[in-house]
Amino acid sequence: MDIKKAAVDLMPGFLVRTFAAPYVAGKGLESGVRRAEQLQRELGLHSTVDLLGEEVFRREDVEATVQLYFRMIAAQKDMPYTSISLKPTQLGIHESEAYCRENIRKIVAQAAAHNLHITVDMEDRHFTDVTLRMFKAVRAEFDNVGIVLQSRLFRTPADIQDLNDRPCKVRICIGIYTEPAEVAHTDKSVMKEKLFEQVGQLLDLGHYPEIATHDEALIRRCMAYLDQRGCGRRAYEYQMLLGVPRTALQKEIVARGEVMRIYLPFAEEWKYAIHYVKRRLAGNPMMAAYVLGNLFRS
Repeated sequence: MDIKKAAVDLMPGFLVRTFAAPYVAGKGLESGVRRAEQLQRELGLHSTVDLLGEEVFRREDVEATVQLYFRMIAAQKDMPYTSISLKPTQLGIHESEAYCRENIRKIVAQAAAHNLHITVDMEDRHFTDVTLRMFKAVRAEFDNVGIVLQSRLFRTPADIQDLNDRPCKVRICIGIYTEPAEVAHTDKSVMKEKLFEQVGQLLDLGHYPEIATHDEALIRRCMAYLDQRGCGRRAYEYQMLLGVPRTALQKEIVARGEVMRIYLPFAEEWKYAIHYVKRRLAGNPMMAAYVLGNLFRS
């Protein structure tokens, strides 16, 4: 049993909601849009706005989710410093691949009309193949869509190689889903080393790496490598989660002329925010220490 996950699962919802405050923009689309505007205005940060929620099974709920993504696009159409992230489990994958792919296609097409970028998030290993198939089908038609790959998985270098028919934006991250040793690295130091290697692989193949990590040593290693390669400041970007205390480093990245993008989740219902934060806490218990420290300082 994963002791950290078991402990987090036992936390009452009201306590998790306290922990959620720094990491979730709030309830409702307007909270996400307002926070994205604030981050850009005050700190020069870009955002990818994320609707929390997954495992949507009923067709009527999927259709409502698609309409909410259309509202997100309308709200962000004049915000070129934002993008939108989405998950296949919100959009009908439990009904069929064809249905989910068409829903993703409709959202990407609507976003393309307003010059907004869509990122198709990667969920656990059971969805990797189908997510990549759907992404490639939509990518064949639209330029404004990217994908997420996880350095913990053994398969990722091959998946990067298979993307090479059409260069795209790729968020490369360790990944939050715990995977078995048969398919994934279990040592975080190895995952970080693989992430660094995969940034180079993505660049070699003409892709745009979105380097998603909070590890300052890894970021500085990437900075030195990218400088050495002579990469243009808009050939890649860095990404971090909302609420993780890396303000000084984020300001430094912005001052270097690089894109620093914040993963900015909001919830239509608080139960989705609680689920998100529980998963983050299980993956990184130091989040709790950050929040408690902020509470005692306030």
